[in-house]
Order: sequence, then structure tokens, then C-alpha cells
Amino acid sequence: MNNNSSLSSNRPRHRRGFSLRSLAMAAVIGVCGAAGSAAIHAQATAGNVFGKAPAGDTITAQSTTSGVQRQVQADAKGRYSIGQLPVGVYTVTLEEDGRPVVKHVNVPVVVGRGIKVDFDCAQGQCAELASKP
Repeated sequence: MNNNSSLSSNRPRHRRGFSLRSLAMAAVIGVCGAAGSAAIHAQATAGNVFGKAPAGDTITAQSTTSGVQRQVQADAKGRYSIGQLPVGVYTVTLEEDGRPVVKHVNVPVVVGRGIKVDFDCAQGQCAELASKP
């Protein structure tokens, strides 16, 4: 009688290669990693416009292609920032007393960057400077 055959059948068998569980775990990690990296890239789809303007005046940035418009007021120190602007080309307008007085056209907004647009005039004098040749 050969006892070798009965001993070999009681041993656990080890498979070579990847198990189904290992492959499933690798797939889940890969999918989650790809989704996480897409979310990081998706956040960087806007830029901003900032600069100086007379304190209290209104600054408007309007996209020349999509029509998206954002509006802010310059702070007490004459600073302003318009954030989260979709990428594109904008017209940035300074308004005094509700009427546009100075425009900067073809202002490019780029992903993750800011572009400086200053309105170099004193409160109430921007319209006068803009009308001079």
C-alpha cells in the first residue's frame, strides 16, 4: 500500500498567479485612483481678474464668447478681484454711478492664473480720462 497518495490529497493547494480577489482589489484601487485624479484636474478650470480701481466703483468682467458676467466693487484701498471666471476672453469694465466709463477689451483668462487689469484714475475722474484723445 502506498501512503504517499493519501498524504498529498490533504495538503492545501497553492495556486500560482493572481487570485480573483487580488484582481478585484487591483481594479477597485485603479478605478478610485483614476477618479481621484480626474477630480483634481476638474477643479482647475477657472482663472481670475484682479487689479486697482477707484474705491467703491464697480468692476464687471463679461465673457465675449459665452456671456458669463461677474461683478464686484473695489474695496476701500482700491483693490478688486473677480475669481472663478471660466476660461475665455473677457471685457472688463469700470462703472461709476451705474454707467460704464472705461473698458479693457480682449482680456484673456487662463486656467489657474490671474491677470492684472488696473484702472488708473481717481474717483469720479475716470470718464474724463477715457474721453481724452
